[in-house]
Amino acid sequence: MAHPAPSGRRPADRSYDVIVIGAGAAGMMCAATAGQRGRCVLLVDHAEKLAEKIRISGGGRCNFTNRRVGAENYLCRNPHFVRSALSRYTAADFIGLVQRHGIDFHERDWGQLFCDDSAQQIIDMLRSECGDGGVDWAMPAKVLEVTRGDAEAERYLVDTSIGRFAAHSLVVASGGLSIPKIGASPLGYKLAEQFGLPVIAPLPALVPLTLPPETLSRLAPLAGISLEVEARCRGPVFREAALITHRGLSGPAILQVSNYWQAQAYADGEREPVTLDLLPDLDTEGWLLEHAGERTLLANLLAERLPRRFAHAWCELQGWTKPMNGFRHAELRAIAATLSGWKLAPSGTQGYAKAEVTLGGVDTHALSSRTMEARACPGLYFIGEVMDVTGHLGGYNFQWAWSSGVACGLAA
Repeated sequence: MAHPAPSGRRPADRSYDVIVIGAGAAGMMCAATAGQRGRCVLLVDHAEKLAEKIRISGGGRCNFTNRRVGAENYLCRNPHFVRSALSRYTAADFIGLVQRHGIDFHERDWGQLFCDDSAQQIIDMLRSECGDGGVDWAMPAKVLEVTRGDAEAERYLVDTSIGRFAAHSLVVASGGLSIPKIGASPLGYKLAEQFGLPVIAPLPALVPLTLPPETLSRLAPLAGISLEVEARCRGPVFREAALITHRGLSGPAILQVSNYWQAQAYADGEREPVTLDLLPDLDTEGWLLEHAGERTLLANLLAERLPRRFAHAWCELQGWTKPMNGFRHAELRAIAATLSGWKLAPSGTQGYAKAEVTLGGVDTHALSSRTMEARACPGLYFIGEVMDVTGHLGGYNFQWAWSSGVACGLAA
């Protein structure tokens, strides 16, 4: 039953212990956790369909976590912030939940775990967990306004398109700005700013990079070619596939380094280029010098280790059209250096429409790393992608959703 409204204030249609705004991965995990510990919980979401981001993830099979999760897999201005939540609800914990629900899964490269069947199984599992916690749903329901209440039990009032609700604790799990076609919005950032929390300017992350027209015109013959590389940009080295496109660079290796290329926007000075090692695990200089006296074309030699079309087009691009015995040793050393450290300066990204997640968000310095509660606003919590925590590609962002959701659900 709703509490009486403060004088002059319209009463809430119902009061809850916890209201969670956003029924995505983090929001459902938090609601289920809070509900199962006896809290009266309402989940609010504006979408017609539940958890579309989960449904389309991993090619429809949801890369729901990774067997190897650590703080080093995340970008955050407060680098130790993620440790507490990740250690208290681990990948193994979520795997156990998946197994209890009878969901078959498989492991791919680098410890990535995917459903054998469909991402819908993860959505159904989370809905079931919410059901076990007696969670109420307000969906679809657009949040119109959030204000402070006057009573301790109704510290936050949430006006929605289907009514007004009150709660002792308010959890913002509204996500970031990635993939706007499925309903991404800046609501979470606006609420943080409304209540005085700093927000680090959001940017598209895990996103294809664009190249300037003069570079694209030269790379046109290479468009559509994918090859395994080691990619880096002011951060870890990622050994995965890179794809040259008609707009620039894509593929898993590029999505990974895009986070670090984007993060440079927060610092002064020019961004460093992306560097690709086209022949990882090879002593490229030694290999080229070993074949220095041969009559074979450089392109044909490279085609032994690179896609043939790429090898020939790339040599044309560089003007390296002579046979191996036509190059001086100094020239071969320079060629080896380029093959091992091909530098490309992106002009930008393909934006939120192609981004998998959002970089930046609610500054974690303003939050408790144990509970996700805003230090200056008792009862206000932020979890998941809306925060300044961005994981690598490979299930890490979902694991952050589970871990931050549980940490908050145990406290809210």
